[in-house]
Amino acid sequence: MQTENRILDDIARLATGAVGALQGVRHEAEGLIRQLVERFVAEMQLVPREEFEAVKAMAVAAREENEALAARLAALEAKLIDEP
Repeated sequence: MQTENRILDDIARLATGAVGALQGVRHEAEGLIRQLVERFVAEMQLVPREEFEAVKAMAVAAREENEALAARLAALEAKLIDEP
């Protein structure tokens, strides 16, 4: 009986050590992947979300202004054609 308990204790210690080692490997892998992703993003020269949204708003405003000016120009041209 004593030898069986010792064997089971050894197996439990071994399993506990293996789980701890696997968790360490997992943390190492996560850190490495995080570094690789950060380097990849830095090399891609991606634009921050705030800058993208600001430029997008500027483009929408410019498009609306362009459409308003086009309508105004069309009205002026129509007025010139209608005048004798």
